[in-house]
Amino acid sequence: MAKKSDIHSADLLGFSRLAVDATAGITALAEALHHNIALAPGIFDTPAQGPAGGIAGLVYESIRSVTGLVSGGIEATLAPLVPMLKEKRSPPERQAVLAALNGVMGDYLAATDNPLAISMRLRRAGKPLTLEREALAGSIPRFNGKLAVLAHGLCMNDLQWTRKRHNHGAALARDLGYTPVHLHYNSGLHISTNGQSFATLLEALLEQWPAPLEEFVIVAHSMGGLVSRSAYHYATVAQHKWPARLRKIVFLGTPHHGTPLEVVANWVNGALDLSPYTAAFTRLANVRSAGITDLRYGNLLDDDWHGRDRFEHAGDLRRPMPLPEGVPCYAIAATGEKTGDRDDELLGDGIVPVNSALGRHSDPAMTLSFGESRQWIGHNMNHFELLSKPAVYEQIKRWLEV
Repeated sequence: MAKKSDIHSADLLGFSRLAVDATAGITALAEALHHNIALAPGIFDTPAQGPAGGIAGLVYESIRSVTGLVSGGIEATLAPLVPMLKEKRSPPERQAVLAALNGVMGDYLAATDNPLAISMRLRRAGKPLTLEREALAGSIPRFNGKLAVLAHGLCMNDLQWTRKRHNHGAALARDLGYTPVHLHYNSGLHISTNGQSFATLLEALLEQWPAPLEEFVIVAHSMGGLVSRSAYHYATVAQHKWPARLRKIVFLGTPHHGTPLEVVANWVNGALDLSPYTAAFTRLANVRSAGITDLRYGNLLDDDWHGRDRFEHAGDLRRPMPLPEGVPCYAIAATGEKTGDRDDELLGDGIVPVNSALGRHSDPAMTLSFGESRQWIGHNMNHFELLSKPAVYEQIKRWLEV
């Protein structure tokens, strides 16, 4: 149970908005079901459109009106408190919940200006960095010319790099002298949206870094690898300086060609839409965020999704995007068993298949050119154990110390 000191006024406002929105959404779902059933269509007929009529329509409209009044009352009561909020303490549990919520519906939170939406920041020990030279020097006790930026994955946050008393960034600081800085972002937004913001943040960070920069590397887990590749592309287009200073990128379980979990979700969504008796339930499937639907194939660019219905079943329409030119890139995949056979590789780490993590694709134009010495498969570990297994860290260290 949360302590009183753990409750934030922004949380109250944010969750209250979600409760109101959920009431409105369930009302719309129930109305759609009522309307379609009342018309008694054939099982594969086209679902009816529009609101329910008669008394039922009046009932649903009344619920919407009351919901609107409740929403207005909550806003009037809590909104003035949010600017006054000074979060002296934000426990890891709260941040984990917010990260998961943002991963599932972060695009909706951002679009509705919900205070639960995470704003992209660079952080250390969970505290945001001010990207000004003097401020950086004051907030990083032992900064030096070796910088490692770590990017987390879907539904996660920067504090969750610490797992089972291990943190890759802290270990790299101890063993190789890197200064670790963590990206914290709303993983429910489109990957390309986060990529563009990340590109801008990195340009500011390197421009204001308090020491002459000798080395700059990125270590990315899961979706963080896609955000990093997207950032490199958009930084190159914008003629930022940091891509020329990037020495290496290490990808941990990054779904370069997507994850079958999102493909399955998309197929289920399409199946529900076949009948007017189940079509209304696609509203629930369509709650999943833009970040999640981007993982169907591994979208990196605005062009990969712009102008398309992201819930519509379609093939892989991505533009081929090679690895950053001139930057050594390394990929780590994992399997849940020790065998390493074909079935094991298809399952991969339980979320990302081995082929996707290593950039392999049936189309040569889409295949990513990780050299043999720049690939590694860890066995008997899952997607999240890539953050804690000693063998994974040793491989990262071996690549970065060369």
